[in-house]
Amino acid sequence: QVQLVESGGGLVHAGGSLRLSCAASVRTFSSYVMGWFRQAPGKEREFVAGMSWSGGNTIYAESVKGRFTISRDNAKNTVYLQMNSLKPEDAAVYYCALDRSSRYVPSSSRALYDYWGQGTQVTVSS
Repeated sequence: QVQLVESGGGLVHAGGSLRLSCAASVRTFSSYVMGWFRQAPGKEREFVAGMSWSGGNTIYAESVKGRFTISRDNAKNTVYLQMNSLKPEDAAVYYCALDRSSRYVPSSSRALYDYWGQGTQVTVSS
């Protein structure tokens, strides 16, 4: 059974930074693509960032490019999302997700991710 647990959310002023973490309880963490998604109230869950098993291949939503950075530490079974220059529109519940079907190519498609964390709330005040 795979468990993903996010942490690091909170309240931050616009322009500030947060780093989210997602700890995975899975033996073969390094075999899988990991992703971050977010969902604001009344909106669909949307893709934020994805990373291949080695970290060598990353993709980002256009809205966060240049401000957010995804990274992972396979020795710690953890994926991170560094969020800089936060805007009020970044406020959402952030979820990490694991894609068992791929090791090399991260996808922005929510349907390809098999396991999800419970989410961590990010609030950005203007």
